[in-house]
Amino acid sequence: MNARKPLAVAASIFVIAASFNLGIVSAYAQSSDAASAAPAAPSAKSTKAANRQLAKDVRKSLTKVKGLSTSNISVRANGGAVTLAGTVPDAAQIDQATEAAKATAGVTSVRNALTIREIGQ
Repeated sequence: MNARKPLAVAASIFVIAASFNLGIVSAYAQSSDAASAAPAAPSAKSTKAANRQLAKDVRKSLTKVKGLSTSNISVRANGGAVTLAGTVPDAAQIDQATEAAKATAGVTSVRNALTIREIGQ
């Protein structure tokens, strides 16, 4: 009879181990696929940081354009959409600013609210 007890314990351990391997016991465990299928929404803080970085990148692109007066241009970014506002000395600079903003990585659209500033104003 004493020989049966260790054999019964061994058989029980084997059944439990086999159950874990087959996934029978892990009914409440989440698979790694479920976690990667639904990405978490970005936080407000990370969204603001991304918008600030995109606006900074656009401003940097604008300053690289030869002959473009950037001192009165403000840039706002919101999820890839960029708005240029302010004044420039002539109409050609409005087009230059738009093209430079569109060419910046991460920009999905450009709204140009630039106006022409008369010389001396």
